[in-house]
Amino acid sequence: MERAGLRPRVDKALAVFLAAQRARLLSIDEALADVADALEAFVLRGGKRLRPAFAYWGYRGAGGLDSDPVVVAVAALELVQASALIHDDLMDRSDTRRGEPSVHKRFAARHTAAAWNGSAEAFGDNAAVLLGDLALVWSDELLHGSGVACEDLARARPVFDEMRTEVTVGQYLDVLTPVTGDTSLERAGKVARYKSAKYTVERPLLLGAALAGASPTLHAAYSGYGLPLGEAFQLRDDVLGVFGDPDRTGKPAGDDLREGKRTYLVAAACEAVSESGRAEIERGLGDPALDETGVARLRQIITDSGALARTETRIAALTEEALAALAAADVEPEARAVLLDLVDAATRRAV
Repeated sequence: MERAGLRPRVDKALAVFLAAQRARLLSIDEALADVADALEAFVLRGGKRLRPAFAYWGYRGAGGLDSDPVVVAVAALELVQASALIHDDLMDRSDTRRGEPSVHKRFAARHTAAAWNGSAEAFGDNAAVLLGDLALVWSDELLHGSGVACEDLARARPVFDEMRTEVTVGQYLDVLTPVTGDTSLERAGKVARYKSAKYTVERPLLLGAALAGASPTLHAAYSGYGLPLGEAFQLRDDVLGVFGDPDRTGKPAGDDLREGKRTYLVAAACEAVSESGRAEIERGLGDPALDETGVARLRQIITDSGALARTETRIAALTEEALAALAAADVEPEARAVLLDLVDAATRRAV
C-alpha cells in the first residue's frame, strides 16, 4: 500500500474533493457544516484503503501507467465504502465505528446537545440514511471528475455499477438472514460473497483492469484471485467480530453476536452442536443486552464446536486458492509483489 505513495495520494484526493464539497454545502446553508464535518471525519480519519489499493494495483498489474487521475478515480471506492459502513452501522444499531461514535449516534448527540425538538434517535437515524446516500452520490462525482479519459471510464463504469448493486443486495441478504433464522452455511457464504468478497477485492481489481483496458484473460485471473481472497477477508472479519480485541477493532467485544449476524462462523457452530447447544446460540444471538458473560459463553460454544478451527481452515484454503491464481496470472512484477502483500493485509489481521 505504501508503494507509489498510494495511501497519502488517496487521502489527498479525498481531502481535496471533500473540501470542495464543503464549500458547495455551505453555499446552500451554513447548517450543512455538520454534514461536511461528519463526512470528512468519517472518510478521512481511519480506514485501511484496501479497495483503492486493489483497484490501483489491478490497474498497474494490467500495464497501466501511474497517474494522479487514476488515483483520484480509485479513491471513489472509499466513498462507496463510507456509504456502506454508515448504513451498516445504522442497520446493526452499532454505537461505534473505529473507536468513535457511529454517524447516527453522532447526530443524535448533536440533537441532544442543541435541545432540538422531537426524538434525538430518529433525527440521528434520518441523518445517517441521508449521509450514506450522499456519500454514494459523491462516489459517482469523484469517479467521473477524476480526469481519467472518457474511453477508460466507459470501460470501468459497468464494473462500478455492478459492484454497487452487489454490495447493496448483499446488505439486504444480511438483514434478511437473521429475521428468517437461516443459519445455513450456504446462506452465510452467499452473504459473505456479495456483501464483502466481491466488493472488497474482486470488483476493485476488475475496475482497475477495466481502466487499463486489460484482456479478458487477466480479468478472469483477477477474479480467480480476488473472489477467494475477498471471502477470506470477510471470514477473518467474522472471527474478529466475535473474538476480536476492541482496542484493535474499534468495536465492543462480541458485537456481531449482539447484532445477530449469521456468519459462516456461527453457521458452522450451529451445524456442529447439539440441539441444546444450538438453542443456546439462538437465545444469545441478536440479544442487544448480551453481557460479557453471555459473550464468553457463546465464544466457548463456538470454539468447542470446532467452528472456529473450521473457519480458520477455510480462510487458509481460500488464501491458498487466491495465491495460486495470482501465481498463474500474467501480472506486472511490481503489482504482483503488492498483491502478494495485500493477501496478508486482508487475511492475517490480529485477533
